[in-house]
Amino acid sequence: MHRIAVLRHSLHEKRLNTLADSFSLSLRLIVDLDPKLAAIIGLSLRMSVGSTLISALVGLPIGALVAIAEFPARGVVVAVLNAMMGLPPVVVGLLVYLLLSRAGPLGSFGLLFTPGAMVIAQSVLITPLVAALSRQVVEDGWHELHEQLRSLRARLARRIGTLLWDTRYALATVVLAGFGRAASEVGAVIIVGGNIDGVTRVMTTAIALETSKGDLPLALALGEVLIALVLAINLAAYALREWAKVRFG
Repeated sequence: MHRIAVLRHSLHEKRLNTLADSFSLSLRLIVDLDPKLAAIIGLSLRMSVGSTLISALVGLPIGALVAIAEFPARGVVVAVLNAMMGLPPVVVGLLVYLLLSRAGPLGSFGLLFTPGAMVIAQSVLITPLVAALSRQVVEDGWHELHEQLRSLRARLARRIGTLLWDTRYALATVVLAGFGRAASEVGAVIIVGGNIDGVTRVMTTAIALETSKGDLPLALALGEVLIALVLAINLAAYALREWAKVRFG
C-alpha cells in the first residue's frame, strides 16, 4: 500500500510539473512573439475583422429596417431573427461546405479550404446576431425620434440612416459582440477551412489540434491570447457604453 501511495504521489507531482512547465513555455511563446503563434493570431484577426465588417454592412441595415418598417408578419420576422442568433456553427459550416464544394452552386470559385470560405461561414453566423441586436437598439431609438422623423416626412432610407447614426455608439457594442463571436468560432471554420497549416489554421482550430497532438504550450498560448482578446472586446464595449451615457445622458 505504501508503494502504491508513493507511486501515485510521484505521478501526481509529474503532472503538476508538466502543467507548470506548459504554462511557463506558453507565456514565453507570447513574450517572444513566436513566429508560428504570431501567424495564427494574425490570420485569426484578419478573418474576424473581415467577417465582422461584412456582417455589419448587411446586418445593421436589416436590423434597422425590421425595427421601423410596418409590414405583415413582422413579429414572425423578429422571432426568426432572434432564433437565428443560435444557429449551430457545425450546421452552418456544413451548408457553406455544400455551397462551395465542387458539386455546389459556388464550386467554380474554388473557395473551399481557403480563408475566404471561412469568412463566408463566419459572416453567415454573425449576421443574424448583428441584425437581431441592432433591431432592438434601433427600435428603442425609433420610439424617441419617430414623431420628429414623421413630421419631416423623411423617407424610409433617410429614417434608417438617421437612426443608425443616432444610435452609433450602442451599435458599436453590437459590432464588437459580433467580432467576439467570430474570433471564438471553431465548428464552422474547421469544416470549410480544413485547418491547413499556414493557410487556414486560426486560433480556435489550432487549439483543438495542438491539444490532440500534446503540444500544450502552444495550445495554452493561443488560449491565453484568445481569452485576453475576448476580455478586451468586452471591456471596450463596456467603456464605450459608459462613455456614451456620460456624454449624451
